[in-house]
Amino acid sequence: MAACGTGPGYATPRDALNAPPEGLLYTTCVYRGVDSKKPDFLATVDVDPLSPTYCQVIHRLPMPYVSDELHHSGWNSCSSCYNDPSKCRNRLILPCLYSSRIYIVDTGTDPRAPRLHKIVEPDEVAKGSGLQNPHTSHCLGSGEVMISALGDAKHPGEGKGGFVLLDGETFKVKGNWEAPGFNPTFGYDFWYQPYHKVMISTEWGAPKAFLKGFDPADYANGLYGNSLHVWDWDSHRYMQELKLGDEGAIPLEIRFLHNPRAAEGFVGCALASSIYRFFKNEDGLWAAEKVIQVLPKKVSGWALPDMPGLITDILLSMDDRFLYFSNWLHGDIRQYDVSDTRNPKLVGQVFLGGSIVSDSTVTVTKDEELRKQPPPLWVKGRKVTGGPQMLQLSLDGKRLYVTTSLYSGWDKQFYPELMKTGSVMLQLDIDTRNGGLSLNKDFLVDFGKEPNGPCLAHEMRYPGGDCSSDIFLVDTEAKL
Repeated sequence: MAACGTGPGYATPRDALNAPPEGLLYTTCVYRGVDSKKPDFLATVDVDPLSPTYCQVIHRLPMPYVSDELHHSGWNSCSSCYNDPSKCRNRLILPCLYSSRIYIVDTGTDPRAPRLHKIVEPDEVAKGSGLQNPHTSHCLGSGEVMISALGDAKHPGEGKGGFVLLDGETFKVKGNWEAPGFNPTFGYDFWYQPYHKVMISTEWGAPKAFLKGFDPADYANGLYGNSLHVWDWDSHRYMQELKLGDEGAIPLEIRFLHNPRAAEGFVGCALASSIYRFFKNEDGLWAAEKVIQVLPKKVSGWALPDMPGLITDILLSMDDRFLYFSNWLHGDIRQYDVSDTRNPKLVGQVFLGGSIVSDSTVTVTKDEELRKQPPPLWVKGRKVTGGPQMLQLSLDGKRLYVTTSLYSGWDKQFYPELMKTGSVMLQLDIDTRNGGLSLNKDFLVDFGKEPNGPCLAHEMRYPGGDCSSDIFLVDTEAKL
């Protein structure tokens, strides 16, 4: 982890690519939906293969409340603050999807045993921004922290895509990032690119829809999104809507290329099971085109006759060569070579559980890809339940970490066994030369064996930064 006084993170993606191997993973763990009497917690996982506690949870930081739904996380400062010697990456931001609290965790005092630093209560968020249901957190070059939100505090349950600003030192709510005048109906993820003076955000749906579980009728009734939203980074004003339509239904995780000069990136569309490339045109406006489509599978013994892959997370390697994404329902992780961003090439694929394993109650009646249903996965004597969901790639691109919980309400609906078994963390080894994925059969973190009972592990962060938390401001076009 970068020391205070030198600026956090790395100057360029190339520097990050050559960083030392990760030793710890901070992982959000959820009891909401599993056991309402137990608080969610932040797990510190030892991932140093030379450590005597390798592959173990070495510390647990329980939250002081129950029913928070810890979900995504971010840092108080990162590579966007690299040139500011007064900044240090020592606070992990934990927005709560259900309770609307925001926990600030001190990871700097003792990285192996984080402690609670501050709580931003839901009424502070609502009063200061008019928003609820915070989701994605990113540090800004200004030293502030920006958090996307999905809900309207004045009309609980309704969707409202806005952005909460926190002071980077006191973590008090400063107000909204977006200029007055317009909020999209839905919010979710975002990524900013200062060189091109742009920020692009995505859509999930209205809290009253997704918090209760997924109902396909809610999408048909307009309670889920299918657009991207383009914002001017300098003025904070809304610029443009990119309508993806049904072929881009429920666009979730968005990633610009790491090269700060690049005017393009990718977004994963969950329900449509598609990947769109977004890009800047010569006229200065932004556009999007579909570049990957995961075909649905005809099935029986499931809720619908067609099962989508349900792309729930995507990542780009630091050198912008490989794109990874997870199909939470089908159960596979895919690796694409995106050297030609308009024509991604599939170079790796591995199945890690999912809904179509051969011993499930689901029968695949038509499959455009597989000849037979994949076998169930066992790792170190433990059957993997659920499907691959959250991803985190090592900075050098050689190790991909995977957890199997999406969100407690949807976990319970699609993988009810997770409530009893808990989720797991797995690791894939990556062929960074030719492409290719292989399961590390010696790596398993079993969150079904937690001291307080099975829980749902979700997002992962490295203390030194990772492929989805750092945004770079330095021109690295020549170096990449």
